[in-house]
Amino acid sequence: MTAVSPGLGVFMGGTAVTITGSGFTGATEADFGSAKAPKMTVDSDSKITATSPPGPTSGRVDVTVVTPKGTSAISPADQFTYYMP
Repeated sequence: MTAVSPGLGVFMGGTAVTITGSGFTGATEADFGSAKAPKMTVDSDSKITATSPPGPTSGRVDVTVVTPKGTSAISPADQFTYYMP
């Protein structure tokens, strides 16, 4: 994974997030920490659009993508920060 944009959203979820990288064909889920995105669309092999699930009132989580080849590795590029408005 090369980026998560935007990198922050409100704790109640609902933020449209673009995930970029490679090898996304056949992806079955995008996870924000331990929570599965309620909506996810594989736009191409290098782009996924997902909706952030509800999360902690504040804090950072890693976004991972589950594909037929396994779960994406955790890196600084995959972080999403929840905040309370």
